[in-house]
Amino acid sequence: MRKKVIAGNWKMNMLPDAAIRFIDELTPMVKNTENEVVLCVPYTDLFYSLLAAQNTNIKIGAQNMHWEESGAYTGEVSAKMLKSIGVEYVIIGHSERRQYFAETDETVNKKIKAAFANELKPIVCVGETLEQRESGDALNVITMQTQKALEGLTEEQVANTIIAYEPIWAIGTGKTATSEDANEAIKAIRNKISDLYGQNTSNRIIIQYGGSVKSTNAKELFEMSDIDGGLVGGASLKAEEFAKIVNYN
Repeated sequence: MRKKVIAGNWKMNMLPDAAIRFIDELTPMVKNTENEVVLCVPYTDLFYSLLAAQNTNIKIGAQNMHWEESGAYTGEVSAKMLKSIGVEYVIIGHSERRQYFAETDETVNKKIKAAFANELKPIVCVGETLEQRESGDALNVITMQTQKALEGLTEEQVANTIIAYEPIWAIGTGKTATSEDANEAIKAIRNKISDLYGQNTSNRIIIQYGGSVKSTNAKELFEMSDIDGGLVGGASLKAEEFAKIVNYN
């Protein structure tokens, strides 16, 4: 049985002192969960969050990274740098990175390979726009994004990737895909992985749903057959609300 992974994406929010307070508040509320708890925090919060999360069941992740190990890339941070301070997870290819910072399927693929080379666990985002959904092209878009993201990886690497299906039209809008629609999309991704990497890999890979996940819809979403937890945006900025999502079951 696949483990549920519930990851908070703080985006560009929280100063270090707030991050420490948040983790201190969250820790007792999630200490008994069987689900994996991850907080993906801004670069400036990473070190403080890692210290605050020591001796807890909360894992810390970054929100982005460069695919090169080092070099003349002003303002960038490498996978090796993240690993050196104890980061375990990294979000790759979030739609906001694609939309605002020219992230492409090719750069996503490079970053995933760099993450594995440095023993980081990638949370790889795929998702369609409202226009693509309304034109009936959603499943084709997300399965092709998945295929391009995973190109050149071994079956074992694919099995250890986390895919986050985030319909772009549901991120930060308050709109959520119905649990059935989300499950259908995630099942299509899983079937694509089965075609490319085999049924065993498809059965093992964790595929989350993201897009206006909150405590009131988490249980319905996460109990669907193919949804393995969530990538949570705004609701991960409030410890009590995020804890309710983590403890949905």
